[in-house]
Amino acid sequence: FHCHLSQEFSSTSSTTTVGTITSRMTRNGNATMEKDILSHEDLAGDRGMVDDIFDETYREKEGPKPPVRYVWRNIILMSLLHLGAILGLFLVPSAKIQTLAWAVLCFLVSALGITAGSHRLWSHRSYKATLPLRIFLTIANSVAFQNDIYEWVRDHRVHHKFSETDADPHNAMRGFFFSHIGWLLVRKHPDVIEKGQKLDLSDIKADKVVMFQRRYYKPSVVLLCFTLPTVVPWYFWDESIIISFFIPAILRYTIGLNATWLVNSAAHMFGNRPYDQNINPRENPLVSLGALGEGFHNYHHTFPYDYSTSEFGWRFNLTTAFIDLMCLLGLASDRKKVSKEVILARKMRTGDGSHKSG
Repeated sequence: FHCHLSQEFSSTSSTTTVGTITSRMTRNGNATMEKDILSHEDLAGDRGMVDDIFDETYREKEGPKPPVRYVWRNIILMSLLHLGAILGLFLVPSAKIQTLAWAVLCFLVSALGITAGSHRLWSHRSYKATLPLRIFLTIANSVAFQNDIYEWVRDHRVHHKFSETDADPHNAMRGFFFSHIGWLLVRKHPDVIEKGQKLDLSDIKADKVVMFQRRYYKPSVVLLCFTLPTVVPWYFWDESIIISFFIPAILRYTIGLNATWLVNSAAHMFGNRPYDQNINPRENPLVSLGALGEGFHNYHHTFPYDYSTSEFGWRFNLTTAFIDLMCLLGLASDRKKVSKEVILARKMRTGDGSHKSG
């Protein structure tokens, strides 16, 4: 199988290029810096979208902030879920080894449904997937139960376009707790709703697999997130139904949620900023370990169209390895990648200097 990997902005020819780049050379001591002057249209290139690129024109509204309105149903459900996960932790020593292995497998599948699916494929269009792969990622996404793909993409594109403002669903300027879980426990800021309604989601609406999931999302979650992970250990190797429910279903689901949330909270607060010190997201290897490669967040917000969300390939990045494997099998193609020259030029121009020390 032939697999395309496009080196965006590199001088070599490639299968797909994201726009034309105008370069201006400026001398800075002995260092040569390449100024990358990119229009949003160029940056979008053949992805056919610009809605994940930061909007410099947005201004927060003057005056007092709207009152915080609690969503008590979510507060109660999230509290019960985390209590169930704590019970699951206590049950781990009593579980059979097959049950623990099954829980890990369920976690990995659900995580890929978010990282390779709703994030890198659908939110950012950073590579292309065939129908069988899109069906697998949609099933995996329902195992993860973090809103259907359509809603996930809408919220994520708004997050990139209006990062760290009132229009960002999990604005990290409102503190760690808010950006981690608090944003799900209160009503959205009116700007989040307003800006979300103005996004162009025509590419998502045109994907029949995504819209099928949206139509049958609730039953798919009941079946794939809770029922299947519980029934398999109970039926196939006589695990107790209590352990089957609280470890592969509840504990696994809760860990998956928190791994994703840490990208919104910890990776926006703790770490260095080698690519752009003017934005909040950071490089956080620990988050990358838990979230299958999504913790290289300063890089990701600087180059949201890179399929790897990192310049380091497979390092702490299981999702990149998975996409590369899918490419090898002919199930994926057209991976978008930023060239080393452009990454270095950006580090020199806007980074915090931490790349020099590794």
